[in-house]
Amino acid sequence: MSTGTFVVSQPLNYRGGARVEPADASGTEKAFEPATGRVIATFTCSGEKEVNLAVQNAKAAFKIWSKKSGMERCRILLEAARIIREREDEIATVECINNGKSIFEARLDIDTSWQCLEYYAGLAASMAGEHIQLPGGSFGYTRREPLGVCVGIGAWNYPFQIASWKSAPALACGNAMVFKPSPFTPVSALLLAEIYTEAGVPPGLFNVVQGGAATGQFLCQHHDVAKVSFTGSVPTGMKIMEMSAKGIKPVTLELGGKSPLIIFSDCDMNNAVKGALMANFLTQGQVCTCPWKRKVTQIVQIIPIGAHCGPSYSGGFILMFAANCRDDMTCVKEEIFGPVMSILSFDTEAEVLERANDTTFGLAAGVFTRYMEWDTESSFEGAGELFVWNQQLRPLEGFGRENGRVTIEYYSQLKTVCVEMGDVESAF
Repeated sequence: MSTGTFVVSQPLNYRGGARVEPADASGTEKAFEPATGRVIATFTCSGEKEVNLAVQNAKAAFKIWSKKSGMERCRILLEAARIIREREDEIATVECINNGKSIFEARLDIDTSWQCLEYYAGLAASMAGEHIQLPGGSFGYTRREPLGVCVGIGAWNYPFQIASWKSAPALACGNAMVFKPSPFTPVSALLLAEIYTEAGVPPGLFNVVQGGAATGQFLCQHHDVAKVSFTGSVPTGMKIMEMSAKGIKPVTLELGGKSPLIIFSDCDMNNAVKGALMANFLTQGQVCTCPWKRKVTQIVQIIPIGAHCGPSYSGGFILMFAANCRDDMTCVKEEIFGPVMSILSFDTEAEVLERANDTTFGLAAGVFTRYMEWDTESSFEGAGELFVWNQQLRPLEGFGRENGRVTIEYYSQLKTVCVEMGDVESAF
């Protein structure tokens, strides 16, 4: 692969520690450069046989990886983070060409990727359980155990970052992973797979299969897959949950959003405007937490397209401000996934909260106000994350179901062990 002309001629599947051609096919796909429309890769989608081989490779690597101590896994993940940091410009260039985002944003994505690996490397060495003293010298204890082979299914708006965010906690807990990137952006996950191998993970611990819905179905229904994590649309998330439920697989989903951002007149308007612009036009508005606005009195800044905004994956780039909107409008109710800002006005706090909470998406919310007595935490009923005086601020260390310490619970299971130190009391 050359990042200069950027035409991918190598296989886009990764199995057993190397790039491979899939053992079978369920069709072919083309990957494009959004800025020019040119084809940068033609690849074969993975069929059922290839998916099975990837899962079996992961299963074999899991037996080795799961027996390593947390400290051993920590060292390897830290090495992977170091390599990503060292190759940041190269990876960001690939991301920029295949995804269409600006190089500025691509570098930010790569930064959060290696930071995520560093964070979970630290947690890998600190996973522990509890000890409980029982009568007669007996005792019980708990321990966190890995699940096995986990599946990650990524979206096209943050290809490398999503692959890192899903694999880092999975590997830190001792699991293996088979990752399926979006068929629109199939390239950069291969770079992560090669970096993991270079860092020292067992061959097959992180595998990449390519394809669309059919490949995803093979993964979700595979009997040796222990867990599925998906980022993408609500309709696809519903299908993945349904398919995974047939095998009683735990599922974590990060789906669509339409996030209210409430701006009160007493706030620092300069910061509010910057926050609103970041929220709506970062990554061309193709972000799940992209909000609609409840009071913006002035938006006068001009964003230099090309410097901070690349072409959207669906075509060119046009900034759109929709003023005088109503709550029943499609642009207000549904996720647009593009650079569109819907602006609505309000009169009272009670009114705006009722309207802000009237959404089918409970992903995120934001507020700009100096009124600190306002109960911000309980005001947004269904939001999984809340931004105060900022937007898109996401520290990796400690927040969210896919970032933070709580993620360990989604990639491990709790085992309870009871040890009897005396004679068994029996009713027989």
